[in-house]
Amino acid sequence: MSIRAPLTIALMAAFAAFALPAAAQTAAKPAADKKPATAKAAGRNPKLARGAQKAVEENTPIDDDPSIQIGEKELAVAREVQTGDMPCELGASVKVTPSKREGLFLVTTKGYRFLMHPVDSRTGAIRLEDAKRGAMWLQLGNKSMLMSQKLGQRLADECQSPRQAAFAEELKRNPRPSILDAPAPAASAPVAAASAAAAAASASAAPASAPAAGMAPASNPAIPAAAAAASAPRAN
Repeated sequence: MSIRAPLTIALMAAFAAFALPAAAQTAAKPAADKKPATAKAAGRNPKLARGAQKAVEENTPIDDDPSIQIGEKELAVAREVQTGDMPCELGASVKVTPSKREGLFLVTTKGYRFLMHPVDSRTGAIRLEDAKRGAMWLQLGNKSMLMSQKLGQRLADECQSPRQAAFAEELKRNPRPSILDAPAPAASAPVAAASAAAAAASASAAPASAPAAGMAPASNPAIPAAAAAASAPRAN
């Protein structure tokens, strides 16, 4: 055997020692690269932050809700709803806009949007509600207010349309009587007349033998006879 044969075998063994780890590393590289790619793909759609969720909600149309039933009674109330931009206290404002569907209204203020519909109110005030988002718009003669029933607080107060502002000024000039004011003494005259009639009836029902007021009592015939007997002279 020549000297070259062992040398050739040694070189082949050394080559195999270096080639096998490199091949294994090359084969394992795609698997290793796959995980970051998956993580990157997953990172494309992370959970939206609160601000982003709010922006998505604000851009989502809410101008109709098929589950809300609007009848003739609700439509009559809807015709009394005042719309437009309304300034409120503390620099806030509320905008009431009729929706595409008759009887529904979009009520918006800073950071909030509600789809509201009329509901029955026993007080006579105009009341709109968004049951899904837990909000209520209450319209009075001189002001309106937006309340969050979910948060338990008012989102805007003392909101006024031009018509409400004019009515509020009229109330300042001519205040309406309060239900707490004392009633006027208008019933005193009828009470006095009834008392007089009762007194007259009592007087007419008195016995005929009773002397009238201011007159002397009738004379007793027994009294003169007794007086004459007393004054007669006595026999000696």
